[in-house]
Amino acid sequence: MNNFVTVGSRFPEFNKKAVVALEKGKEFKMISNDDFKGKWAVMFWWPKDFTFVCPTEIAEFNKNFSNFDDRDAVLLGASTDSEYVHHAWRMQHPDLRDLKFPMIADTSKSLAEELGILTEGEKVAYRATYIIDPEGIVRWVSINDLNVGRNVDEVLRVLDGLQTDELCPCNWNKGQETLVAAVG
Repeated sequence: MNNFVTVGSRFPEFNKKAVVALEKGKEFKMISNDDFKGKWAVMFWWPKDFTFVCPTEIAEFNKNFSNFDDRDAVLLGASTDSEYVHHAWRMQHPDLRDLKFPMIADTSKSLAEELGILTEGEKVAYRATYIIDPEGIVRWVSINDLNVGRNVDEVLRVLDGLQTDELCPCNWNKGQETLVAAVG
């Protein structure tokens, strides 16, 4: 087993409980690799529920949900908190009530451990983001320290670049020219 899942690695198999709704009786669902098989996926991790930076990121991913959906990419959020803590946080935090993507509970920390994203000591997940291609291969990884939130526009920019399957120069954005490699 690798200490760190990185670009070119197969994303680990998982089957975890997640919060998918606030409606009574429909709150929880099992989420696995099968939920994005054959599609692009973006999975982002946050350290802890009921904290300060995390809801700003989760809300920003949610604001951009249609941008991921337009790119046929499944959006998944995850932390090592339980599904019950996720549910309570969604109920309590106004920016999290209407999430359009699942909040995966890696309560056993097995997936975060396999990904190699647990902090020393407290063993919470770093702010890790994975872009996974339709074959289940990790194509991009970004990991921030606990105090710094990520840039959702950058995640979308990289997803766009990967989906072109072409050479994309520095600061490239969707709609701009890609590079043509000179042969010979």
